[in-house]
Amino acid sequence: MDGYDRARLAALYDPLDPDRSDLDVYVELVAELGARRLIDLGCGTGAFALMLAGRGIRVTAVDPDEDAVGIARHKEGADAVEWVVGDASDLPPMSANLVTMTANVAQHFLTDAEWDAALASIRDALLPGGYLVFESRRPEARAWDGWTPERTRVEADVEDYGRVHAWQEVLDVTDHLVTFRSSNAFEDGTVIEVDTTLRFRTEQELRVSLAAAGFETVEVREAPDRPGREFVFIARVADEADY
Repeated sequence: MDGYDRARLAALYDPLDPDRSDLDVYVELVAELGARRLIDLGCGTGAFALMLAGRGIRVTAVDPDEDAVGIARHKEGADAVEWVVGDASDLPPMSANLVTMTANVAQHFLTDAEWDAALASIRDALLPGGYLVFESRRPEARAWDGWTPERTRVEADVEDYGRVHAWQEVLDVTDHLVTFRSSNAFEDGTVIEVDTTLRFRTEQELRVSLAAAGFETVEVREAPDRPGREFVFIARVADEADY
């Protein structure tokens, strides 16, 4: 995919998903945990980071998608956020009370090695007693059964590109890995397809990996917008973590 296609895809994120009320629970969690310095890992186009910065939270927002971060940087209030194009390995050490991963960010780490490395980087970025909050879909709920063109089709008017239609379909389910294709059809006849693979971990797998990385699981909650279908993990740096 060339740079022009990547830029066009980044421009679709907000118009195709305008309702970000799913982030309200995380705003409440930040307040509940008393965090004042936060890293939003996988920030996308910055919706959550900007919500928090508007409430006086010091936010570092990190994402590998340069085009998405570019959009975020031009939004109102963006000057209050530190934007970083990078991944978990780029997190500044000992710099936050809380690291968050919303949406499907945690499920993009496909192998155990990738996930363990990310957790180690997150732990190193947290101050003693700091928290990690993330969500992950319950594999037993089989969310992918609903990822069909008929059920996922959406459309929106996108500035500079006109009316865009988008849909998803599953390509493969093998063990704990689900690969799906996102298709985006533009008014000029262009269709951009992106294949994505997500890892669906069980609650026990997540608890074990967190403990191995120096975290203790404080609580596992339901996602209010997806009851019975998604975990919301709240983990804290364990007292014995090596700094």
